[in-house]
Amino acid sequence: MSLESYNFETQAVRTQTEKTQFLEHSTPMYLTSGFVFEDSEEMRAAFAEEKERNLYSRFSNPNTTEFVDKMCKLEGAEDGYAFATGMAAVFSTFAALLDAGDHIISARSVFGSTHSLFTKYLPKWNIETSYFKVAEVNTVESLIQSNTKIIYAESPTNPGVDVLDLEALGAIAKKHNLLLIIDNCFATPYLQNPIKFGADLVIHSATKLIDGQGRVLGGVTVGKKELIREIYLFSRNTGPALSPFNAWVLSKSLETLSVRADRHCENALKLAEFLESHPKVNWVKYPFLKTHPQYEVAKKQMKLGGNIVAFEVKNGVEGGKTFFDSIQMCSLSANLGDTRTIVTHPASTTHSKLATEDKLAVGITDGMVRCSVGLEHIDDIIADIEQALEEI
Repeated sequence: MSLESYNFETQAVRTQTEKTQFLEHSTPMYLTSGFVFEDSEEMRAAFAEEKERNLYSRFSNPNTTEFVDKMCKLEGAEDGYAFATGMAAVFSTFAALLDAGDHIISARSVFGSTHSLFTKYLPKWNIETSYFKVAEVNTVESLIQSNTKIIYAESPTNPGVDVLDLEALGAIAKKHNLLLIIDNCFATPYLQNPIKFGADLVIHSATKLIDGQGRVLGGVTVGKKELIREIYLFSRNTGPALSPFNAWVLSKSLETLSVRADRHCENALKLAEFLESHPKVNWVKYPFLKTHPQYEVAKKQMKLGGNIVAFEVKNGVEGGKTFFDSIQMCSLSANLGDTRTIVTHPASTTHSKLATEDKLAVGITDGMVRCSVGLEHIDDIIADIEQALEEI
């Protein structure tokens, strides 16, 4: 059987670079900045791209190649490029594909740094962004201009775990010959494959669930070969490449992604169900809760609901402060997708740079908590959240 015919779990484990003369069972680390050549002709041919081989680790490396190959197989993509961070992947993807004067249509609910990219940095090159509400995909067509090039969205969103209809976005992008780029960080390729619904490119912060243990930074963009070619050329010249060591860690992490994600999702759903009935909680959002506004869409395009639960505690800022100060086991951190459960206050951390009206427009209230549910025993997670809520 060919590797492509195997299931997700098998492809994640068995996709490897070619073995060396030592026939190692696990891919070694290639901690080298560059590669040598047999003679001048081989070197010339390699740099002229007449011969495919590693030249310099800013361009490619066996470890980064293996990680990208795995991500492409798992996402159903033609090609990809790996970056030092998720935001390096986001910025480099836009910078490679956009020209001065182009226009982006984006879901309003995006990660804080992505929002800053759209509002503070891309306008320097006369690149503007129009926003649509996550629940109003039907308004996207009305935002299309003659210079529109890209439709962009996260699904589920950060931090509100809203779910966008990827099939509807894919149909709009195809109808108007636009590029659809989806940030799939919260779902991972195990839970969702945006390319199946019409996405041209898929972006991940591999720092999150793909690593899954809070160890390394990384990012990746995968999708159509001709688009990745432009991203590769931009990145080759500007230098946001993933390090070989981090690539090795991330490639090994993918081998356990499905096992980890199953437990993350199981724990997250149980926590969300607990929070729904707690008197100190105003509301709870989790894609696989039936009360989620986009529950049916989530069930259509996701295997499970992910590991992020968003909820609002009572008493606003003071309630949130009391809750966070009362946490005993869970971690107070801005990261997510870790083995350890993490609680974050988006309004004062990850999305603190957003104006008040922008926060409220995407559901970020003063009492909102983003909980990245980890792999501890669910009874212990609930017990810690419960005792902190009781202090409010």
